[in-house]
Amino acid sequence: MRRHIRINNKTGEQSCSRFKLCGGCQLAMSYMEQLEWKQQKADRLLSRFCKVEPIVGSEDPYNYRNKVQTVFAYDSHERLLSGVYQSGSGRCVATEDCMLEDKTCQKAAIEFKRLMQSFKLKPYNAQTGKGYVRHLLTRYSRSTGQLLVCLCAVDSTLPYGKALAEELKKACPKLTSFVLNVSNKPLPLSLGDRNIVLYGSGYIEDEIMGRRFRVSPQSFYQVNSSQTEKLYRQVIEYAAPAGNETLIDAYCGTGTIGILCADKAGKVIGTELNKSAAEDALYNIRLNGLENVTVVNEDAGVFMSGLASSGEKADIVIVDPPRAGCDRKFLESLAELAPERAVYVSCKISSLVRDLRHLMRLGYKAVKIQLIDMFPHTTGIETVVLLNKRSGEPQKAHLKIHLKKPELKRPFRKRAK
Repeated sequence: MRRHIRINNKTGEQSCSRFKLCGGCQLAMSYMEQLEWKQQKADRLLSRFCKVEPIVGSEDPYNYRNKVQTVFAYDSHERLLSGVYQSGSGRCVATEDCMLEDKTCQKAAIEFKRLMQSFKLKPYNAQTGKGYVRHLLTRYSRSTGQLLVCLCAVDSTLPYGKALAEELKKACPKLTSFVLNVSNKPLPLSLGDRNIVLYGSGYIEDEIMGRRFRVSPQSFYQVNSSQTEKLYRQVIEYAAPAGNETLIDAYCGTGTIGILCADKAGKVIGTELNKSAAEDALYNIRLNGLENVTVVNEDAGVFMSGLASSGEKADIVIVDPPRAGCDRKFLESLAELAPERAVYVSCKISSLVRDLRHLMRLGYKAVKIQLIDMFPHTTGIETVVLLNKRSGEPQKAHLKIHLKKPELKRPFRKRAK
């Protein structure tokens, strides 16, 4: 195997020779320079709302991704390659030592590629419609040492599936679950709705701040284990539940934030549209023996609107939406519920800026902003914002607002040497 990662012996900094080809990393600079770049970007775009606190960096910014998606393809000599999709083109870029991916996940992908050849499994080609393996998803928990491998394939006719699982277990002793996922979705890295468990329970468990969480193949879960606890501690500090409040955890995923707040709040209600994640959240509530937490499998905007229409109120709302941010219906429903505090967790500054502008017009103001570097070597910035309701101002939930999308400069990139 050709190595693509280079290490500077003086500084310990790593660089990848696939930087220009892959696109997974966008910042070819030292880690301290990355933090400075992210801080400057956040200051430029968010300081209009309130002071932006210094970014919280990672002690180890390498091999942090606990969720890895590996694709396979043949080269011009019909040799089987494994790697990642090139940003933009969808072409497979061969690499087996990505400096972002957890090494346990990497080993599992390498061993699975070897077994693909032994079991005569061919990678799926979207252009010809031939082949079987769409991609491989691996999840690993450093806290429990559990490894999940999920094979995404075109159908359920996997030959010798049990034998394949046994061979993979021999090669990867940490393997606790092997799942076959059937997908015919057009997007190349999309999982289907059907899972067939070939080995183990079909999920892994992870621990955060003394709580235990089940994570299934389709469920959203933070990918940077070492930074997740820092992120959640910041969210809890901003939310500041004091023992008797009603707290809504919107876009709750597997229920992590709401469950971690449970012992400090009177009542926690989570809402999650993804069925698999909602099922994990309900399981996690029982797993942690909590009686004051419930989860609803429903779109966050629809759920919040229903609460507002029925005259319900909430003391605290925590919002952790996808990259696209929140829609107007959700934000207006939040304003109708009129919580004293809202905590907005964002992984995309442009959508955060848009939503903060809207919330300002709905009677809220940002009072604290904290950056957490969840995605080293990329332009991604995780942001936690505390918003307070402005007293004495009427709610303007149905005010028609036309917002312009903020103009963002292209990220600065140094050429890889």
